[in-house]
Amino acid sequence: MFDAVSDWAVGLMDRIGGVGAGIAIAVENLFPPIPSEVILPLAGFAAARGSMTVAEGIIWTTIGSVVGALVLYYLGRVVGLERLYKIVDKMPLVDVADLQKGVEWFDRHGTKAVFFGRMVPLVRSAISVPAGVARMPLGIFVLFTALGSAIWNSIFILAGYYLGENWEVVEQYAGILQYVVLAAIVGLVGWFVYSKVKARARS
Repeated sequence: MFDAVSDWAVGLMDRIGGVGAGIAIAVENLFPPIPSEVILPLAGFAAARGSMTVAEGIIWTTIGSVVGALVLYYLGRVVGLERLYKIVDKMPLVDVADLQKGVEWFDRHGTKAVFFGRMVPLVRSAISVPAGVARMPLGIFVLFTALGSAIWNSIFILAGYYLGENWEVVEQYAGILQYVVLAAIVGLVGWFVYSKVKARARS
């Protein structure tokens, strides 16, 4: 499956450049067994070969992430969680537990889960469903999805770009990388909140 996905993605990007990378990531959002940890480094590799620029890869994959997330958002909003559980249970290669993890993340972290959830495996796609069920404001959902996706996509595309033909290395260390990224973002947010509270206390 790894080889089939990579061959399909490379062919798509070679034919239509950044748009192809965006389509591949939109499909990845809707069909989680296609891993972004494969698609995104391949986009960087394609950029290194001249099929697109790095900026085009980041922009189009972020657009693709938002489009895929919006489909799941509206599914959650229109179909409802219980019926979606039944639908997912009948789908091949898709686990109900993945959707449940997204729901649990949203229940624990609220709207910010949409931002941080874009950098957590399995949760990344599923987080859009409970956001739709909860009728999270569309503007905030799109903003948080775009920001979280842009950070995640940029890291993997740049890694694939600089590694070139050795882009598979990114996929091997993706599990470690995603937690490093998440810890760094949580640290930055914590520092921002701390500095604001400290400044307010002084005033």
